[in-house]
Amino acid sequence: MARQMECERLHKALYDCHRRVPAGTGRETACRHLNRALAECMVAVVCPDESEAVRSLCSSGGTKLKRSQCQEAQLALSVCLSSHQQE
Repeated sequence: MARQMECERLHKALYDCHRRVPAGTGRETACRHLNRALAECMVAVVCPDESEAVRSLCSSGGTKLKRSQCQEAQLALSVCLSSHQQE
């Protein structure tokens, strides 16, 4: 529930950014960090375990094993997100 409230806060901030900054490159630059944060937040709400696995396993290069685990986590996240697109 707390994460959903965080996403709502980010959504409002992104909406406000789009409202304040004229369309174009300036808006893209000004609102980019909010757009990315909202996307990451929404993914974490929909697929929390998979999102956390990607965040922890893919945060640095690491060993060959860690890179392999990162790829597996990314695939699991992709499958999770795809399953929610069908709804």
